[in-house]
Amino acid sequence: MTQQPLYGGIEAGGTKFVCAIGSGPEHILDEVRFPTTTPDETIQRAVDFFAPHAAQLHCIGLGSFGPFDVNPASPTYGYITTTPKPGWTNTNILGMLQEKLSLPFVVDLDVVVAGMGEATWGASRSDRTSLYLTIGTGIGGGFIVDGQPHRGLVAVEMGHIRLPRDPSRDPFAGACPYHGDCFEGVAAGPAIQARFGQRGETLPDDHPYWRIEAEYIAYALVNYILTLAPERIIIGGGIMQREFMFPTVRRKTQELLNGYVQHDAILKHIDKYIVPPALGNRSGMLGAITLAKNANRP
Repeated sequence: MTQQPLYGGIEAGGTKFVCAIGSGPEHILDEVRFPTTTPDETIQRAVDFFAPHAAQLHCIGLGSFGPFDVNPASPTYGYITTTPKPGWTNTNILGMLQEKLSLPFVVDLDVVVAGMGEATWGASRSDRTSLYLTIGTGIGGGFIVDGQPHRGLVAVEMGHIRLPRDPSRDPFAGACPYHGDCFEGVAAGPAIQARFGQRGETLPDDHPYWRIEAEYIAYALVNYILTLAPERIIIGGGIMQREFMFPTVRRKTQELLNGYVQHDAILKHIDKYIVPPALGNRSGMLGAITLAKNANRP
């Protein structure tokens, strides 16, 4: 088993980093998780994990929280750019890693690599197109086509689409420092905490806000379905851990589409169309390894 080619994977999230060495779900030699603190401290912990194995590794895949510059032609390639996370604005995360680890790196957004992990080994492995969305500390998404992320002018920022907000039901003006009440600004974990003065996980299941949260998510999914038409939607992140959230979001999505999209996946099998990650909390880490393996192919 240890003779398989080895790759590194880094899921660089805004809350925690996950680093691993292996070649797939059944072949992970070592793995570590630690909090995302300052750039210097956090990146050094990642370096300390990989350094003893550097001679064995072919490549390291890095999936980072954003905004993250993934354009190799850009002067800020590999930088976390205008993030609201304190201390991380304009951090050259790729450069800091390359300076300390003399290994090839390939990078993308954390949600994109999670989507690649699910497309390779998880819930969307039989689909040509899929959308991976995470709803937690932030909100982001990746659209995967034939195992590869969709590319455009810049990296897609699915968490910043604008949604209808009824101030009489939800007077909260939004927490996004750039757009106020965009999707992330009203529905991410920090928005819930700012709204109620307590973390979302402390709100009881019968709190009336959860119906509003599910509606925001469903509005976003309707936009993605109508513009991208993914063959499957996978939603990760802490917000969706509540047992009632998936059924509620599915029902609301059907209601909002109102029969416009005539496909059995939505009309009859929506429980298999909007799904949690099959890889659980390993989607990002395994996706980062997928990224490294793909980059290393001739």
